[in-house]
Amino acid sequence: MPPTEPRSLVGWILIGFLAGWLAGLLTRGRGFGCLGNIAVGLLGAVIGGYLFHLLGVRGPAGFFGSLFVALVGAGVLLAVANFLRRAA
Repeated sequence: MPPTEPRSLVGWILIGFLAGWLAGLLTRGRGFGCLGNIAVGLLGAVIGGYLFHLLGVRGPAGFFGSLFVALVGAGVLLAVANFLRRAA
């Protein structure tokens, strides 16, 4: 569901930032900068939500559940990007 309230948009950005930052720490040892972290985290949230839906897994609810799903998706995104970069 797209954010319809300013507080929802702030929540999405905060989750995106945290998920991107954590995924960057886990895969590269550092983050991607503020905007890069938000982009990776938000795209990761979409990927994670899609993967959880495909697998029929219902993610945990609330802020930390959303952060977990976004982190899983961001990790998958970065793993695929690293694989493609090494293959090229």
